[in-house]
Amino acid sequence: MNTIATYFDAFNRNDTEAMIACLAPNVAHHVNEGKIREGTEAFRAFSAHMSRCYREELTDIVIFDAEGGTRAAAEYIVNGTYLETDEGLPEAKGQTYRLPAGSFFSLEDGKITRVVTYYNLADWVAQVS
Repeated sequence: MNTIATYFDAFNRNDTEAMIACLAPNVAHHVNEGKIREGTEAFRAFSAHMSRCYREELTDIVIFDAEGGTRAAAEYIVNGTYLETDEGLPEAKGQTYRLPAGSFFSLEDGKITRVVTYYNLADWVAQVS
């Protein structure tokens, strides 16, 4: 299993430490509608927040590997439940959602150095409102 597949497998098991094992220590995590988080500690804190507010499973994952192993991309469907109200977003009442999303990755020596995730926030808000 390649690094990106391992990363998504860990995501679906809600195993933050296994995800972090796929990351370089200085990873740059670009989240949709948010600031860039740098380093594995910032990634760990973000993951803890996400696990508290959302339960998500990714399906229909298609991974694209660029020649040379330094770049990759993936598209997938986020199947989720909104568990706890996230600041600035609609109130959580256990709503479910299904949202297309994508990620772009940079890799060095088999570790992810950059993760960029995109999804349509307006679509998500409409589904949970």
